[in-house]
Amino acid sequence: MMPVVVFAGKSDSGKTTLLEKLIAEIKNRCYRVGVIKHTAHGFDMDQPGKDSWRHQKAGADTVLLAAPDNLAIIKKQRSTSLDDLLAYFEGMDLVLVEGFKLAEKPKIEILRAASNAVPFCRGDRNLIALVTDTDTDLGVPRFDMDDISRLADFIEEKFLQK
Repeated sequence: MMPVVVFAGKSDSGKTTLLEKLIAEIKNRCYRVGVIKHTAHGFDMDQPGKDSWRHQKAGADTVLLAAPDNLAIIKKQRSTSLDDLLAYFEGMDLVLVEGFKLAEKPKIEILRAASNAVPFCRGDRNLIALVTDTDTDLGVPRFDMDDISRLADFIEEKFLQK
């Protein structure tokens, strides 16, 4: 079973910035990393007028764009569970998830004083660490916002060491 770590936190807490740095650090350690970004808002990644956009607008339920080094799937469906989405990540060593804060998966909360100094995951049995610029103690390992190397060490030791 491939390891999954959820990063939870209020909007503007720095989740995306933290994950950008963490992905680069873990990739530098030669692991294959997948990322799921959960959004409560819709999105449109296709460009009006392009063939794939035209296929989708014509009614296709799934459109797959294939290029020599990339592929993208646009699939019409109702929101699905995190576990269902993991089927798209075969071959990854680790999947990092931004959002899905209620998922029953190992969770790291990002807590910044500037966005919200009240922890969301207090009492969550899935909480494994806290990344914060506050003095909050939730009884789990705590990392500073810029201590990416130590956070990567923690994730590597906990989930990637065989």
